[in-house]
Amino acid sequence: MSSAPLVVVDDEPDITLLLANYLQSQGFRASQLHDGAALVALMATDAPQLVLLDPGLPGEDGFAIARRLREHWHRGLVIVTGRGDSVDKVVGLEIGADNCVTKPFDLRELLARVKAVLRRVTPTDDPPASSAAAAAPSVPRSRHRFQDWKLDTAARRRLASNGHEVTLTTGEFELLAVFVQHSGQVLSRDFLLQATHRHEAGPFDRTIDVQVGRLRRKLEDAAEEPRIIKSVRAAGYLFLPKVELR
Repeated sequence: MSSAPLVVVDDEPDITLLLANYLQSQGFRASQLHDGAALVALMATDAPQLVLLDPGLPGEDGFAIARRLREHWHRGLVIVTGRGDSVDKVVGLEIGADNCVTKPFDLRELLARVKAVLRRVTPTDDPPASSAAAAAPSVPRSRHRFQDWKLDTAARRRLASNGHEVTLTTGEFELLAVFVQHSGQVLSRDFLLQATHRHEAGPFDRTIDVQVGRLRRKLEDAAEEPRIIKSVRAAGYLFLPKVELR
């Protein structure tokens, strides 16, 4: 993992130099970019394993770029924002970021978050058994069926009943895998945070709520009349469908 290629994207050269040098000192292959156009060009030729992205880039902002990248790229994405409130974090999670860091940051904390994301990111669409097990250790390699959907835990992807593939981000996959394993049980937000390896989240963190919202949209599950994921007031979430092992 320590040799994984990373890219730091920020319009402040001092920031990119600091991060790239530190990550290189920890054994990573880290490069520096300063605008979205350069990142898009890199993705077309040599996509990295993880991107550290400042949303406040000149020209097209980082969120817009990340949203477009997430249409076909599902490796690690960490938002590095200068805003102290939760707005950038929520927006980042909604577009599929795996984690968010606020400036100024502790380099050791950032390193821990980068490593945590890399542990969850699968290098290919069809990883070896060890990678799949590490990403979702409590879910056996198999296909689970619920309503009109099938979850392929070995290939880390969700398939509709007609065979049409819908790609999940790492966080969405982990969350759905936990729901599938605990179908019919009310799961608290704290439990879901721990089960999806987001130990760094605070007591008022909205990470799970954002991920549930993204997952519902991909499952075509309306929050007002849920058929799959039901919100349980003051308790958490309930995965409604009966799950069959295939």
